[in-house]
Amino acid sequence: HALLSSILQSQVLAMDETPIKAGRQAKGQLQTGYFWPLYGDQHEIVFPFAPTRAERVVRDVLGSFCGVLLTDGYKVYDRFVRSMVDIVHAQCWTHTRRQFIDAQMVEPGLVAQALEQIGALYAVEARMREQQLSGDAKLRHRRAQAQPLAEQFFAWLERTLREEVLLPSNPFRQAAHYALDRRAALSVFLAGPTVPLD
Repeated sequence: HALLSSILQSQVLAMDETPIKAGRQAKGQLQTGYFWPLYGDQHEIVFPFAPTRAERVVRDVLGSFCGVLLTDGYKVYDRFVRSMVDIVHAQCWTHTRRQFIDAQMVEPGLVAQALEQIGALYAVEARMREQQLSGDAKLRHRRAQAQPLAEQFFAWLERTLREEVLLPSNPFRQAAHYALDRRAALSVFLAGPTVPLD
């Protein structure tokens, strides 16, 4: 409880959910439960458990949290944040990247271009770490270096979807829509120097 209390005071809090078998459902069968790891800005981590993956767990665990909530694209986080006033929703670039990796077998050329552009954002972050930038200096560097790359990436996705003939079931098309649908949340890091890419 003390650890969770500390994490909930973070300016930026990362949250995820992962399944685990826990408790007997029937003879020889375990039912699925979920750990909901929370990672705070002082590098604390706590693993609340719940028997469900429902939105109410997010609401119960986060309580009165105010700040930036960094998550993957699971829809319950977005629904929760929409109902709150003092929470900004940021989403994870690693999960976005994974969507494109899953499309590699079908569209290797397009995926290579997408991964190169996402990789350029990570290279900007790596240079900032090497230069030990923080606060306003980090924010200025992100706006000068990362923002044009992010805008170029989203524009390229939109152009590719217009110009390429891709069936709705095409995994690259799905990955592109995943990223474009989350553009605002994926761009939150550009406005906050303490918000990580993932």
